[in-house]
Amino acid sequence: MESFSLILAIVVVTALAFDFTNGFHDTANAMATTISTGALKPKVAVAMSAVLNLVGAFLSVEVANTISKGLVDETGIRPEVIFAALVGAILWNLLTWLVGLPSSSSHALLGGLIGAAVASAGIGAVNGDVLVTKVLLPAVAAPIVAGVAAMLASRLTYTLGRKADGKAAAKGYRAGQIASAGLVSLAHGTNDAQKTMGIITLALIAGGSLAPDSDPPVWVILSAGLAIALGTYLGGWRIIRTMGKGLTDLQPQQGFAAQTSAATVILASSHLGFSLSTTHSVSGAVMGAGLGRKGGVVRWSTATRMFVAWGLTLPAAAVVAALAEWICRLGDWGTALVAVILIASSFAIWRISRREVVDHTNVVDDDTAGAQEPEPAGVVTTAMAAVSPPPAGVTEDLAATLPAPAATPDPKAPSAATTV
Repeated sequence: MESFSLILAIVVVTALAFDFTNGFHDTANAMATTISTGALKPKVAVAMSAVLNLVGAFLSVEVANTISKGLVDETGIRPEVIFAALVGAILWNLLTWLVGLPSSSSHALLGGLIGAAVASAGIGAVNGDVLVTKVLLPAVAAPIVAGVAAMLASRLTYTLGRKADGKAAAKGYRAGQIASAGLVSLAHGTNDAQKTMGIITLALIAGGSLAPDSDPPVWVILSAGLAIALGTYLGGWRIIRTMGKGLTDLQPQQGFAAQTSAATVILASSHLGFSLSTTHSVSGAVMGAGLGRKGGVVRWSTATRMFVAWGLTLPAAAVVAALAEWICRLGDWGTALVAVILIASSFAIWRISRREVVDHTNVVDDDTAGAQEPEPAGVVTTAMAAVSPPPAGVTEDLAATLPAPAATPDPKAPSAATTV
């Protein structure tokens, strides 16, 4: 490393701050279903996820290379542009965390990078082919593939487990959920931690500290892994609440199916270098698992809010990043002003979040979870759920909850009015 300027140091610190927000924003992806079904205690779950996120960061650099070498033209990028991109991504992460929406940290980062690059060097600075094939198409395909796989896996699990002993099956599904949650955490580290590695590597290339087409240095891999692990350990409890209880109510069988399906999709995408949104994959799998149980209901009002946030992520982060890049272009004082705005906005969001604290003590508390009223099964839910037989125990449960019919009076019995 030949040089390391002040602006480059600011970019690296800001990138690690984004990685930290990515960690607590996306903790729900791995552990929401495990926590909501009671397979693991909340603090144990996030600690396990943090360790596996760190391990996953060392397994591959394919996604990092997609960010640093493929999405934008390295030759036209300055460190200030990357700083502006990170500002857009961090602010979007914090806003969606505040309202408990599981939006995509990955797309926030990519949107910020695209917006800042276009504002700096024009539309030609973005490689359209990479954007379409490795970002946009996976964004659409991932939740669909994961959702269908989770729905089929849930139905298969219920079918195979009909005659299983109740206690033994419960223990087996609990172990399966813990294992599959660990797999999702590992997959998250291989995908999301690499995005920060790619951003830092791109900044080092832009600042002249690395040669073009370089892979991430070891210190970049380690620091990105530690940052996302620390953020994961703190836990994004607001989003865990939404993912675990707000979308649908999952049983252990469904949680196991959802996590296994999502982890498979994420790991396959990481191997291919796709900059996939783990949030999209896991959310799609949770909804698919919800439809996989006879009588399961997806809360489409929550899902709709989530879909809107997904659609806004790329353009919103891009607009904020473009504005930040325009201010940074005014000189050192402009960059300092953007940094002050970022710090002040982050502090303000944190202060607002203190008005209603959500943490490990109340994340699954039905009285305080803010879960929505049960929605009636709509057309989509009814159509998807009706094609499979009810799992074992559903008939008994329904019989237990239906009121018994009123007894028919015996005409021969004396009435109360004639009784002396």
